[in-house]
Amino acid sequence: MSFLAPWALLLAAAAGVPLLLHLLRRRSGDQRDFPAVRYLLRMEREHAREVRLKNLLLMVLRIAIVLALALAAARPVGWLPGVGHAPTAVAIVLDNSLSSSAAGAEGPVLARLVALARGVVDASAGGDRLWLVTMDGAVTGGDAATLRAALAGARALDGAGDAAAALRRAAALVQESGIPARRVLVVTDAQATTWAGVEAVAGVPVTVVAPAGAPVLNRAIVSVAVEPQHWDPRGTVRATVTGPDSTSWRVVLDGRTLARGTAQPGATVLARVQPAARGWVAGTIELAPDELRGDDVRHFAAQVGEPPAIAADAASGVFLRGAVDALVLGGRARRGDAVLLASAERARRPALLFAPTDPLKVPDANRALERAGIPWRLGARREGPAPLRGAGVDGATAFSWYVLTPADGGTAPAGAGAARPDTLARVGGAPWAVAGDGYVLVASAAEASATDLPVRAAFLPWLDGLLAQRLAEGSAGAIEAAPGATVRVPMRADGLEAPDATVRPVTAGATIEAPWAAGVHFWRRGTDRIGALVVNGEARESDLARLAGDSLAARLGGATVAPDADAVARAAFGGGGARALARSFLFLALLLLVAEALVARRGQRGPAAD
Repeated sequence: MSFLAPWALLLAAAAGVPLLLHLLRRRSGDQRDFPAVRYLLRMEREHAREVRLKNLLLMVLRIAIVLALALAAARPVGWLPGVGHAPTAVAIVLDNSLSSSAAGAEGPVLARLVALARGVVDASAGGDRLWLVTMDGAVTGGDAATLRAALAGARALDGAGDAAAALRRAAALVQESGIPARRVLVVTDAQATTWAGVEAVAGVPVTVVAPAGAPVLNRAIVSVAVEPQHWDPRGTVRATVTGPDSTSWRVVLDGRTLARGTAQPGATVLARVQPAARGWVAGTIELAPDELRGDDVRHFAAQVGEPPAIAADAASGVFLRGAVDALVLGGRARRGDAVLLASAERARRPALLFAPTDPLKVPDANRALERAGIPWRLGARREGPAPLRGAGVDGATAFSWYVLTPADGGTAPAGAGAARPDTLARVGGAPWAVAGDGYVLVASAAEASATDLPVRAAFLPWLDGLLAQRLAEGSAGAIEAAPGATVRVPMRADGLEAPDATVRPVTAGATIEAPWAAGVHFWRRGTDRIGALVVNGEARESDLARLAGDSLAARLGGATVAPDADAVARAAFGGGGARALARSFLFLALLLLVAEALVARRGQRGPAAD
């Protein structure tokens, strides 16, 4: 037997009061004989045995009453016969990821999961502690009415969420509850991609509830991209469609359908469109609705207007001049002097700057960086080869580079995890390409002897991305993110405009959590849109293949139960077999009080009553 409130056992000390009174009652003072009381003394001697037995029984009953009340107050739990179940800490992990919004023959999957979770809440008792944890990390705790309200308002996410984090959060909640009986209940559709890589939690029993049934057939848009990043004013929407059969699609911009067609399974959709609006616009590509509506729509954003005007300095080298020609020819840029591509000794803003080819020009380059207000300096020269790590440069190699040092005299942090917020690429754990307001500085020269990046196919896409997201006037580019993902605010942004046109302030360079609702959110600088945050669900959510319940339970280190409300409730609250015994001890105390009253009344009717 264990106790949930062991401090209440101190009340058992009150059992000494009846014993003390009994002992005091036995004490007698000086005795004097009077002839008139001889008859009474004879009667007392005749009934003395009965009186002693009665007093002893009353003392035992009163001590037992106090002990029973103390035990009840201590909230005992044990395997003795009891009423109800032992107080239990239960955290329900509700899988409300995008796949749970699929509708099958028995209705929406999420509705079935919510019904099973509600059955657990309905079976709870007053001494239980309950929490509801959803895939977005939201936690609801409290009484049964609070959890019923939370379940009634449960909605499927527009993405996968984080199953591993939800499981860890649930385990931590029950472990910190202080209640010995603990359980994590995972109510899920058992989608294989949701639980891939999720590890079991130690020290907490886990029960998995996965409703039976085959997944529905599903058509989905798993990717969408715009080409080029600036439309002048025409552009292309490229999307990939999956599914068991052909389906119709359409492209919508500003509420107008600009293109439509039919796609075969696994086909790539190409749509040439020309919106009437200018600036940053939001659009969608949509499929005919099916059982999982959440992945039939995918959002995109495009900037409509002239592409950035760029120029390569005459002494910048053959690779940069060739890149400018290719970007202009492809319609991704136009000739002009708005953005400069040059060596660092000609630094200005906005510009893409490379280290000088001649080491003797490094002092000139550092002075030019200072005049341009760029807070980095070129330090000691290093030799490679060393691999580059960063968006767009993975797989490239640096053969020579300069240590990039912050202008404030500090040292650039070592290690990939400690890179500065404006570090775009690293070499040997140190910054190799850094960015800020109106500049990108590269630690190697733009020649094949310093890095093989200029001769790789990734060079032009890398330059195109830098122009669109870092250097073009009034443009922070388009950032794609999954719901709830961590994103970094562009350097020029001071606000984030939601699809409903509300704007919340943000801090440039800070990290924020992407909205959980899919859609296009625009980065703002003052009243101007300067970029977009495009939120779409993960493509893996469209794969509705399921794990067998036993397989999922084995992966999570738990057991599985049939998707029956009563069985789920028994698994949540009756797994340990223990019972709450407080009511049993209260009932025992009541019986003892009745017995004490009967014994006392019987004594009063007798001739030897006290």
